[in-house]
Amino acid sequence: MKRAEDIEIIPIKVEDDGKIPNHPDFPLLIYKSVFEDGDDIPAILNSNDWSGEWLGSVHPFHHYHSNTHEVLAVKEGHATLQLGGEQGEVVEAEKGDVIILPAGYGHKKIEASDDYANYGAYPGGISFDMCYGEPEERPEKVENIKRVSPPGFDPVFGQDGSLFDYWEGWFTH
Repeated sequence: MKRAEDIEIIPIKVEDDGKIPNHPDFPLLIYKSVFEDGDDIPAILNSNDWSGEWLGSVHPFHHYHSNTHEVLAVKEGHATLQLGGEQGEVVEAEKGDVIILPAGYGHKKIEASDDYANYGAYPGGISFDMCYGEPEERPEKVENIKRVSPPGFDPVFGQDGSLFDYWEGWFTH
């Protein structure tokens, strides 16, 4: 695993589009090429209290989680993802990349290599809800997002991770 000071971090802030709320205050973060061959990605995430991990891919439709933050760590391959809803950013996720999605951030797979696989995990292993941007779900989900507790640790770099530099003011750790 590369050191925090040796990776590129890309913050992306996408406003609420009326369908996908995203997070009112915090950007999603992309850590480029942080994991290397031989890294035990689930063990690293778990050691920082991000658990409930699964291995698979991102759904091919816009969705978000209102009750938890999520980390996606790319194990193999590459994918084109749209982050933040229809008006969001289209990004290339590649082996070794990590995407940290604050509660409410939309995500969708546009296309992927045949070998694409990512781990997903959540602070404290919280069971996530599935939200689709439907009008009837919106009032409750927007309130849920505001109530999501901050994670105690950056999913990759722990207590002193870069996450806290970008989400400062919200955390007391």
